[in-house]
Amino acid sequence: MFPVGGVEAMLAGAFLSGLVCLVITLALQRRTGVVWAWSLGGLLWSLAVIALVTLLPADGATEVVYADERMGSCSFDLGGPAPEGFWIFSGGQRLLNVLVFVPSGALLVVVAARWRSGWVTVPIGLLALAAYSVAIEWTQLELARIDRACDVTDVVDNVTGAALGVAAGLVLVLVLRPWRARRA
Repeated sequence: MFPVGGVEAMLAGAFLSGLVCLVITLALQRRTGVVWAWSLGGLLWSLAVIALVTLLPADGATEVVYADERMGSCSFDLGGPAPEGFWIFSGGQRLLNVLVFVPSGALLVVVAARWRSGWVTVPIGLLALAAYSVAIEWTQLELARIDRACDVTDVVDNVTGAALGVAAGLVLVLVLRPWRARRA
């Protein structure tokens, strides 16, 4: 039996990971500037929340899933078996899969814009977010106990969300200008 799961565990994990990211942010902001430190802390926190939402069992602790009963491969049916409603937000699971990656894409741009190499770092970071999504789906396939389904549609939706976040981040960078010298 997988001992942890449900909305309560996800919220507790989000709170605890938020505290850890807050400590990191506060430790960095004097050396790196407020905008960059908070952007990095937010990026790290968004990645932690994505892991919590996608890798913890949705309905609490699950039963044992035997090897011969688990899925043998990911669903490659685009549009997939995702239900129309989801247990956190009304609307489709696909919308949630898009929305959960938007903050990571936006904050990635703000973090990378501090350096001149940002124009190279952002596309690499977008590929890293895509790889993160693939790793999550692979983990869902391999760990049948977490009662999650591996679906290629989730990867498409996650990457779409990350790309929309990058577009929003490009606008956000013009407002925040993280390359400025830190304030005294």
